[in-house]
Amino acid sequence: MKHALPRASDAEVVCIRGHRVRIRVQGDGPALLLLNGLTRPLESWEPVARELRGRTIISFDAPGVGRSPTPVLPLSIPQMARLATGVLDETGVDTADVLGFSHGGAVAQQLAVDAPTRVRRLVLASTSCGIGASPGSQDALRSLLPPSGARAWPRPDAVGTLWQFLAISSWSSIPFLGAIRTPTLVVHGIRDRVVPPANSTVLAQRIPGARLVTLPAGHDLQRAGPAGSLVGAMEPFLAARLRSEPPLVKV
Repeated sequence: MKHALPRASDAEVVCIRGHRVRIRVQGDGPALLLLNGLTRPLESWEPVARELRGRTIISFDAPGVGRSPTPVLPLSIPQMARLATGVLDETGVDTADVLGFSHGGAVAQQLAVDAPTRVRRLVLASTSCGIGASPGSQDALRSLLPPSGARAWPRPDAVGTLWQFLAISSWSSIPFLGAIRTPTLVVHGIRDRVVPPANSTVLAQRIPGARLVTLPAGHDLQRAGPAGSLVGAMEPFLAARLRSEPPLVKV
């Protein structure tokens, strides 16, 4: 285990499992690892980070995204989950709460089943099981583009984006959802056309004890506005003690 990276607003590039990865660690308190959506750099978490209090927030650019160089070969979802454990190692964190958004939700599911001792609580936002999921609208994919006001984001890399598409298109969590024992909250926007809400119901029904919260929002729960609703839904869940709770909550 390496020493923890300093808590700072500036990101640092480190070598993890042979990849140069840009990591940012902010704040103090219980650790929350953020796993990002397709093409999204760590800057996209800023609206969520502004809403969080009393947390050590760990975010990073996946290889081929943001300012992390694109690898020669694509990384599979299991490889990305192993990279996420490497990020925890690099930041000196043994166990963290994990929030996975969209593509990052797939990585979060894989992480929870492959390294359950590293994940205290799991939040799956706007995501699905991969192969076997209800498909979304192709027209809605434009919502994955950077929102207005995000001009400071690094431009998406074409090859890095292709690698991410290949990873998610060949992966499914259906075979192992029932093996996830981490307390799980599934959050979804009722107007999501990229990943239709039916997918969140599948996750909540198949992950033992999982709870579902629906929000009056679309796919992009990282945007200002929906980000506040996302944090409002997940903060009580992350703060609660482990106890028996109803499997389904709708707000």
